[in-house]
Amino acid sequence: MTVSLCVHEEYETDDGERHERFGVAVTTRLPGVGTLCPFVSEHGAVATQSLVNVDLGERGIEYIEDGLAIDDALEALLNADDGAPQRQLHGVDADDTFAFSGAACVDWFGHREGDHYTVAGNMLTGPAVLEATADRYEATAVHGTTDRSTGPGGVDGAVETDPLAKRLIDALGAGHLEGGDKREELPVQSAAVVVETTESHPVEPPYNDLRVDATETPIADLRETYGLALQGYADTLARYEGAYEADSLDETGETT
Repeated sequence: MTVSLCVHEEYETDDGERHERFGVAVTTRLPGVGTLCPFVSEHGAVATQSLVNVDLGERGIEYIEDGLAIDDALEALLNADDGAPQRQLHGVDADDTFAFSGAACVDWFGHREGDHYTVAGNMLTGPAVLEATADRYEATAVHGTTDRSTGPGGVDGAVETDPLAKRLIDALGAGHLEGGDKREELPVQSAAVVVETTESHPVEPPYNDLRVDATETPIADLRETYGLALQGYADTLARYEGAYEADSLDETGETT
């Protein structure tokens, strides 16, 4: 795998409720990365890459949901994994971060832990890819502040921010511009973004779970998919929000 970013944000909605959200974004020069790397719940976010072991992501999220701290959860899984030297495993929970890069990963590889986020990459053109990804996210991060999302379903206010999914895609794009994955002989690529939040919506935002499974332009295609999902969400709310709230198609005013 190439580069992935795991984040945790705390925010307050316009009605004064406090919420948390977690997200993972990833891109690589192989198809279908969204089926292998990102694992997210309302309690944490984990990414498994390099020589992928999907079990590390699935069980890591399960352990976090059961109340284990992320470092205890992921360390325990790595200690039981004979292939650990070839793995990258990183993530966040509500309190901490964890990042691991095995010594047998392929250059250039490395990771970085920041304030409520982790980023890791392997087979990159160089460390600038990782730094650009992290720096772009840091510049837009929301944590412990009032959040007034400008996306559909959000509200306007003094502090405005793009939805987390868009900001994660932008962070991937910054790393991609710095060179990204060095394997230019592999043109078929993929990208994915997944976000979970404790905030409830009458209609769950579809732009929080997007994948581009096979393309030669993963970031551009993921951005386009995000934009269409955002517009589609706005259209859905305008036409069907009352039906979802009432759990009845009678509220649509449409006939068969």
